[in-house]
Amino acid sequence: MKRPVAHLLIIDPQNDFCDLPESHRPLIDGIHRATPSLPVPGAHADMVRVAEIVEQAGAGLSHISITLDSHQHFDIGHPTFWVQGDGSAVAPFTQIHAADVRSGRFKPRLPGAIDRVVTYLSALESSGRYVHMVWPIHCEIGTWGHNVHNDVRLAYNRWEEANNAIVKKVTKGTNPWTEHYSAIKAEVPDPSDVDTQVNRAFLAELNRATRIFITGEAGSHCVKATTEHIVEGLRGTDLGRLVIVKDCMSAVAGFEAQFAAFLSDMENRGLQIRTAADVIADLRKL
Repeated sequence: MKRPVAHLLIIDPQNDFCDLPESHRPLIDGIHRATPSLPVPGAHADMVRVAEIVEQAGAGLSHISITLDSHQHFDIGHPTFWVQGDGSAVAPFTQIHAADVRSGRFKPRLPGAIDRVVTYLSALESSGRYVHMVWPIHCEIGTWGHNVHNDVRLAYNRWEEANNAIVKKVTKGTNPWTEHYSAIKAEVPDPSDVDTQVNRAFLAELNRATRIFITGEAGSHCVKATTEHIVEGLRGTDLGRLVIVKDCMSAVAGFEAQFAAFLSDMENRGLQIRTAADVIADLRKL
């Protein structure tokens, strides 16, 4: 009998998203410890459980993919992009609507960008998925915060060596003009940038699996958006093969209700909601 194809998807398991203990935060100048810029409560424990899945049941995994939130320092989702109408700084966790830019309450720092920004924000709002949020600078390419949680990296490195395999890395977010929560496509794809459009090759790879185990951060945003787009891209197939590992993801503080609603919606669509212990037991049977 043909062996089932089990694909572990780890969404954005990066330092900036993890509430890391001191043991996981290196000294960056001999004095100060590195500090995650957007830590999700519970994320460190989530990543420890992801690593345990790979360590304890990796023999049952056919593929592992990780997504990497990958931003520029100057990015529409960062404070560096924005000023208030009086020229003062915009604080992280500020929401900005198209109407705010039209009225002059907020504006992009880049001269001549107002029309492009208003068009983007209007398209984002019309989708009904998210209001634009200014996040702390996070997952900047080349920084410690962009790196993968150490326990997860060590676990998948050992899996690679044991299986003569390579963990697939899927980058997202390099275009500074659009938010890119999902690993499948940006919230508002840029027609001139193929990397913001639907990642059909990755969808096709996922579609070859008989089981897709979904983990990562954050459950309220990037996991939610990626899973919703996978469900959209794989509609017409058996969605019961998609397994959300609920104790391997957590919500951004203040967005717990959105995370709970996401889990309920996905379960209603036929996806499985399991725990890391369940997944380890299942994989050991393969």
